[in-house]
Amino acid sequence: MLVLENILSDRGSRYAVSGGPADTAEAARAFVRELTRRKKFAKATHNTWGLLTSEGAQLKSDDGESGAGLVILRQLETAGLHDHVVVVTRWYGGKHLGGDRFRHVQQAVRTYLEALENT
Repeated sequence: MLVLENILSDRGSRYAVSGGPADTAEAARAFVRELTRRKKFAKATHNTWGLLTSEGAQLKSDDGESGAGLVILRQLETAGLHDHVVVVTRWYGGKHLGGDRFRHVQQAVRTYLEALENT
């Protein structure tokens, strides 16, 4: 499990990104359960995730952040990363971010992919 905390903040909202091996929706949900055992992540407003399986399935969860799972999936497709769940966590700061939230999700996934390459 690779967890990168406090990677981005905007108007009070804070972001983190995490990921690890997974090849099914249940494995992805188990990953999120493990992540949210950490009190900080359990208190997050959104833990959105995406997973591309080597069999071609596209699995995601928006966790209340409409459209965020699809943004994660598109980033994973571009990178060609399969059987690896990526979770973008957001702690809402009290101000709506509008479309900026999608750019932040994209940046979070890029940050994760760069860190994954360097490990």
